[in-house]
Amino acid sequence: MTTVQRIPAEWQAAKRVLAVRLDNLGDVLVTTPAIHAIKQSLPGAAVTLLASPVGAQVGRLNPDLADVIVYQSPQMDPWNELPHDSAREQRTIALIKQRRFDGAIIFTSFRQSALPAAYLCYLADIPLRVAASIDGSGSLLTTRHKHPEGMMHEVERGLDLVGAIGLGTDELDLVLDVPAEARSTLQDILSQVAGHKSQLTATMQATTCDLRLATCDLRRPLVVVHPGCSMPARTYPWELYAEVVDLLVERLGATVALTGAASERDLVERIFRRVRPASRRAVLPLAGDLEFGQLCVLIEAADLTITNNTGPMHISAAVKTPVVALFALTNPPEQWGPWRVPHRLLNHDVPCRICYSRACPYSHECLRLVTPAMVVDAAADLLEHRQGDKETRRSKSGTSVSLSPGLLVSPSEAGAPT
Repeated sequence: MTTVQRIPAEWQAAKRVLAVRLDNLGDVLVTTPAIHAIKQSLPGAAVTLLASPVGAQVGRLNPDLADVIVYQSPQMDPWNELPHDSAREQRTIALIKQRRFDGAIIFTSFRQSALPAAYLCYLADIPLRVAASIDGSGSLLTTRHKHPEGMMHEVERGLDLVGAIGLGTDELDLVLDVPAEARSTLQDILSQVAGHKSQLTATMQATTCDLRLATCDLRRPLVVVHPGCSMPARTYPWELYAEVVDLLVERLGATVALTGAASERDLVERIFRRVRPASRRAVLPLAGDLEFGQLCVLIEAADLTITNNTGPMHISAAVKTPVVALFALTNPPEQWGPWRVPHRLLNHDVPCRICYSRACPYSHECLRLVTPAMVVDAAADLLEHRQGDKETRRSKSGTSVSLSPGLLVSPSEAGAPT
């Protein structure tokens, strides 16, 4: 039996708590149960998140947080793109110091050192500083925690960290509160796209806008395919994604929403152009068109998500949309896989597994040997097992997304294959 740690008196008295998570969108999402534990255990405290610009998007949709401070740390700059400018850190330290936080809880993933963030909080005069560390931390940390031996999911690691100072919760789902206004604006975008009946020219000389508006046959199931990822080694090949889209339309009669950030627009358009002409009418290329909240609503409304080991995989887990994860063996799936949601993890075992590489030095066999047919078989299996369940969940939770009548119809109504 696990012994419940008593909350130390100095933490019980804390009124302003800084939660630090400086890496990516998905990393912040898997930390939300631990942030919920902070708020639930210290209900009188205001919790602020210190996060990267992309991670801050998750924080703004978290009702447990009173505020979000954006900070781009050079520690989380794998491609060495940030200017070497210490004024950035000095401004951040001054801002944090001005807020007069009573305590900081620093979350890091396996292989990350907590000490740079601990030093930032030390310089900002935060008196209580908690993190997991196996490095010699000196007095940078007032509570230095060591996780138990063995594999833990990142959600469990976050909960284990806050448990070191007696904070806990029985509510273990990821926290993502999608705003109502995002639902209404997404409705407008999809209605506009569906209302245009234009076709691609035979020479494929259409503009990006024409490509987007060329879709009109929207039917169920609605599948979000998010092909991008910040790390090339974790990204399924784009040409195979195009085959996946073709099979989703042909075999499952699906409408496919191809999503991505503005920086991934070229990737999405390349996949769209590769899709067979007969399938394009059921494909929505939406890269760069959706704000973060709208992307969350779209994934919430979808029947299934297909993506890499990246942020939208964790968004799917947060909104309980089943997910097929093309999960490269760069990282342990037991540590980073989808949390508490129906899913299928697809990869091919390789001798170089768990390499933590950003770019594959070989032929990317752990993903490339997963065929598009395997992906769609996994999608069909999830859809079959989840038929009707997601609509039941929406009706009970009150988070139904109302799409225009006729915007999404069943395969039988559209005369599509089932």
